Amino acid sequence: MIVVSHEIAFARQVSDKVIFMDEGRIVESGTAKEVINDPQNERTKRFFQG
Repeated sequence: MIVVSHEIAFARQVSDKVIFMDEGRIVESGTAKEVINDPQNERTKRFFQG
């Protein structure tokens, strides 16, 4: 199942894999821990910092 959400807590809780997209392109993908808690891409980092 694919779920699109901007609710980060929800995504962290229920997902097996997180894909972060910007302007229709995949910027970063991995587990919730990898993408949300420790993003590697600068765009992803800016998004999760607020």
